[in-house]
Amino acid sequence: MRIRKKLLEKWYEALQAVLPILAIVLILCFGFAPVSPSILLCFLLGTVLVMAGMMLFTLGAETAMTPMGQSVGSSMSKSRNLFVIAGIAFLIGFIVTISEPDLQVLAGQVPSVPNRVIILSVALGVGLFLVVALLRMLFRVPLPHLLLVSYGAVFILAAFVPRDFLAVAFDSGGVTTGPMTVPFIMALGVGISAIRSDRHAADDSFGLVALCSVGPILAVMALGLIYHPGSSAYVAPSIPVVEDSMQLWRLFVIELPTYMREIAVSLLPIFLFFLLFQFLVLKLSRRKLTRILIGLVYTYAGLVLFLTGANVGFMPAGNYLGQVLAGLRHPQILIPIAMVMGFFIVKAEPAVYVLNKQVEEITDGAISARAMGTGLSIGVSVSLGLAMVRVLTGISILWFLLPGYAVALGISFFVPKIYTAIAFDSGGVASGPMTAAFLLPLAQGACIALGGDIVTDAFGVVAMVAMTPLITIQAMGLASRILMSLRRKSIQESAQAFDMLDDNAIIEL
Repeated sequence: MRIRKKLLEKWYEALQAVLPILAIVLILCFGFAPVSPSILLCFLLGTVLVMAGMMLFTLGAETAMTPMGQSVGSSMSKSRNLFVIAGIAFLIGFIVTISEPDLQVLAGQVPSVPNRVIILSVALGVGLFLVVALLRMLFRVPLPHLLLVSYGAVFILAAFVPRDFLAVAFDSGGVTTGPMTVPFIMALGVGISAIRSDRHAADDSFGLVALCSVGPILAVMALGLIYHPGSSAYVAPSIPVVEDSMQLWRLFVIELPTYMREIAVSLLPIFLFFLLFQFLVLKLSRRKLTRILIGLVYTYAGLVLFLTGANVGFMPAGNYLGQVLAGLRHPQILIPIAMVMGFFIVKAEPAVYVLNKQVEEITDGAISARAMGTGLSIGVSVSLGLAMVRVLTGISILWFLLPGYAVALGISFFVPKIYTAIAFDSGGVASGPMTAAFLLPLAQGACIALGGDIVTDAFGVVAMVAMTPLITIQAMGLASRILMSLRRKSIQESAQAFDMLDDNAIIEL
């Protein structure tokens, strides 16, 4: 009965997240961007699978990934041995990153670099920066200072990286913090924060995802310098043609085993690591262990359905819609349409749900999941508009990323520290599989229609989506600080006015 209630609750959340996207696409298809019945039917069936996947994944993340991360983090903190903590943190970062499905997709897009090489390099970057992030928590190093140094190194290195490789390098920072990585790493931070007893320990539990997004960028840029990748031919997603309902169903069923294998391989390292940790250190009760194992089954089924629906149903629809919209008399219409899509599509990212829930719990509701969702939606909306400006004009991504990160890092010294940590975490979380499966193909389709360069103009959408939430979430923090300051000033003025009253006036009051 309890499971049924939870599933209904998660289904309602998935419905709320995906219905706006469905409505926007249907309005476009029946309004002024006609698509074939085959593409529309694939998109509709993909939508159902995406919603079912979200329902199962979010339930699995609650019952398995989050408790696993918290248990491992708490046991690491008990050792109070820096070398043990650093070693285990590196291993976790390395294993969980290899398990991230989005990284497999990115690796296939990078020219002239073997898939295994880039996956291992990115995993190495995440592992090293997860160690840095945990040591920052333990030694109480201010996050803004560390982010300033890290992104300073990124932009210095960007000056030497080949142009064709630049956008992909920045995209790598977003895809590595996806539905597999975020629940585990964020929960790990909560567990590790238990080693500190000061009042800022909970605030510092955020920021792990932020720093783990920097490692892949540096690692992929370093690879670009080593391999000197050249241009590669872009292969657009195949446009499905179905003649009947059975053929439509077979289109999805044929791809299902691929994603079943992919997610099984992705989850296996995490599962084996947790079992080893349970046997050697954790010693969780049978009831708690069973609950986690059932949660892993939900996580597995959810990700399989989600990625099947997104890649088979959403990707061709996004690519074709991009081509149709860019082929209109006024292709500039792409900018407002992409902004509206971005506002709603971020709500369908599985890892965003985990972040918003974690923020609300850690801050005891001071920063609500609803406020976080609104801030992320505004940020992603702006980023998609700017990404389409790039597609239409061919402007280098650095013209957007340099001032964007300069503003984000500058604000970080003036807002409450928890907002900075949450903002930089949210940047990585917002750029997940929905961005890769629908928004990136939308940009690629538009780029094809406009005759642009796919590698330099269309890639970088993930990087743009990862950047703007850093500003919008911190702007919320800045507004919160200003309002608090005004409220405090008003109270002080009222108190001073009260002190100036004589006894008769006070009696009258």
